[in-house]
Amino acid sequence: MTSQALSGVPPQPRRSQPGWRLLAPLFGTRGNTALSLVGLAAIVAAAPAVLRWAVLDAVFTGSRDDCQAAAGACWAFVGEKLSFFLFGLYPPELRWRPALAVLVMAGLIGVSLLPRFWRPVLLLAWLAGAAAAVLLMIGAPTNLWGGLPVSLMVTLAGVLGGMPLGVLLALGRRGRELPFIRLACVAWIEVVRGVPLIAILFIVNVMVPLFLPEALTPEKLSRALIAYALAASAYFAEAVRGGLQGLPETQEEAARALGLSYWKAMWLVILPQALRTAIPPLANTVISFIKETSLVMAIGLFDLLGTVQLAARDPQWLVTGTEGYLFAATIYLALCAATSAYAAWLERRSFRTV
Repeated sequence: MTSQALSGVPPQPRRSQPGWRLLAPLFGTRGNTALSLVGLAAIVAAAPAVLRWAVLDAVFTGSRDDCQAAAGACWAFVGEKLSFFLFGLYPPELRWRPALAVLVMAGLIGVSLLPRFWRPVLLLAWLAGAAAAVLLMIGAPTNLWGGLPVSLMVTLAGVLGGMPLGVLLALGRRGRELPFIRLACVAWIEVVRGVPLIAILFIVNVMVPLFLPEALTPEKLSRALIAYALAASAYFAEAVRGGLQGLPETQEEAARALGLSYWKAMWLVILPQALRTAIPPLANTVISFIKETSLVMAIGLFDLLGTVQLAARDPQWLVTGTEGYLFAATIYLALCAATSAYAAWLERRSFRTV
């Protein structure tokens, strides 16, 4: 027997090294080890060809003729079209306006991610910032807007517009006192989730002008923002409903026993816990809508991916556009990875402070 056992002190578990904790998911079992080795072998086999195409034989500066004469990537195309990728058809001499609008939106997003700023004044900041961004963008007609500003605007419309509606839909679907409202919420959620997003875009883009007088009809970009907000509301509603179902009914009963009204009980007791539980599916919905902004091309709008596709058709370059698509993919990957990492941090923080 060990000295620890004789002394009555339970043995302490061995602490694994930090490096091993990172590698454990890859090599923890025989199956994971085999898959990891196969993946590493594939990466090693493909790395020389990718390095040769992307770096060694690539053209970083030059013209179309230089790219056609080379065997590697044409990064000169990306450098030449970078401003067009980011801002689309917006007049070149005025592109400082959408650039500043993107900075305003990015600043608001960054501040909103920090719990210390979750105060009512943040709503006022968003209203002022959104107004400032729109005022900056209207330096040119909306049919010239494109690139990164449009991608951000569509994503924010889906998240900021769809989330409050989704919460109300989730509460309405769970309500038992008003069967008509419950049935309406169920019908909305199931219909919207059962229809492709591109169909909702077409419906809103075509049907809204038919029911409104021309003077009150919103222009095409506004109709797209409305469509994304309505579509996102159904997906957010199901994520929130899942969080609500994970709570015991005694939580609401206890809140009501303390004299809280229904809405106060929801706001102060139920929803904070439900939203904490629903962080992973909510983040998944946000990531999905970040990527689906490219569907606005179907109604004649050009987001970041749309401007890349439009630039690839330039007859002065005659390129496949692969490099431009890789540039867009890198931005989308960065946005989605940042969203996923933030959701994981927020989830850890939320449960740590319970």
